Amino acid sequence: MALRHAAHGRTGDKGNRSNISVIAWHPSLYPLLTEQLTEELVARQFADRRPLRVTRHLLPHLHAMNFVLDGVLDGGVNDALNLDSHGKALSFLLLAMTIDVPEGLLSRLMNHTDTKETT
Repeated sequence: MALRHAAHGRTGDKGNRSNISVIAWHPSLYPLLTEQLTEELVARQFADRRPLRVTRHLLPHLHAMNFVLDGVLDGGVNDALNLDSHGKALSFLLLAMTIDVPEGLLSRLMNHTDTKETT
């Protein structure tokens, strides 16, 4: 399934560096996300931006992680000629990735959501 169904994201920038936070929609999804969202996989997702380095920081108490991508903003806000020099849309590129969710976990979460919506 698309990562956006399991997590949401926020993006920030500083110079030629972008950071993208991925926050699990439900705490039980966090271990799955940490297992599947590796630095190497994220670097491949952003290969067309040619990141110099991708670093992952885990934030287990928040059920989140932060990816720092160096060299992906075409020089940063003052140097870039692209339309999104801040890189705000980069979280959408990351959230478009697909992840594998075990059927048991998916059905348990859907049942939890259904119950929550009816109360």
